[in-house]
Amino acid sequence: MTEEILKKIKQLPPLPESAMQIESVYQDPNSTFNDMVKILEKDPLLTADILKAANSPLYGFSREINAISQAVGLFGMGTVRGFALASIVKKSFTLDLSPYGIDSDVFSQLSKRQHSLITAWCLRKEAKLLGILSPAAFLVEIGKVLIAQQIIGDKSEQKFRDALAALGDVEAAEREVVGVDTPEVSATVFEHWRFEAGLVETIRNCQNPDKAKEEFRKSAQILHVVRTAVPINGVMTDASTAAAKELIIRYGLDMESFDKALENA
Repeated sequence: MTEEILKKIKQLPPLPESAMQIESVYQDPNSTFNDMVKILEKDPLLTADILKAANSPLYGFSREINAISQAVGLFGMGTVRGFALASIVKKSFTLDLSPYGIDSDVFSQLSKRQHSLITAWCLRKEAKLLGILSPAAFLVEIGKVLIAQQIIGDKSEQKFRDALAALGDVEAAEREVVGVDTPEVSATVFEHWRFEAGLVETIRNCQNPDKAKEEFRKSAQILHVVRTAVPINGVMTDASTAAAKELIIRYGLDMESFDKALENA
């Protein structure tokens, strides 16, 4: 981690109380469905954000979801926690992704598409992993915001664009120009905010899952696949899905469920 990026992370404001309450309920093995609903309903703006996310056509529900209890019932506590944390965390940042050639709308769509693909792929057979994978899919790219700030501050935009063109790999270009990549920055942000170890470990190792602790290796593998399938512009292509499927074969993951998830992507 570079000193400049680490300084930016340490200067981030603490998360609001609502985020801490959500985490407390989620981490408590004795908490219930209703405990989560009660916490979320206390914040009308957050409730509105969650319902807007849950009603995205990416999830394919034919009827409108109009209550937090309905959202938690359909998606589960882990996924709704992901919706909530994504809304809260992104409001802590000023988004300028111009060095990457994308705007805030594309960045938001990127996160949504990665999240919807993970949800569709894992909801039936890997639902236990969604407690980590749901927020990870929404939040893994947040490190790009701080890296973009550093590139702009250093007036290195052209150098970064040249590196992107030469290397053809976003993370490799980040490491060459800034000295650190998105997963490492994102993981350090959530470590700073004291999120649970599984989320931090999954994000930090999502490009190199073999480095993850054994209990979090599969979630890191799944996140690697999804980030490969849904590139930075949020648009899946034949090439990106083929590369993702190569990873699925390498990791021994469930190809049948992935193909079904792609049908609705």
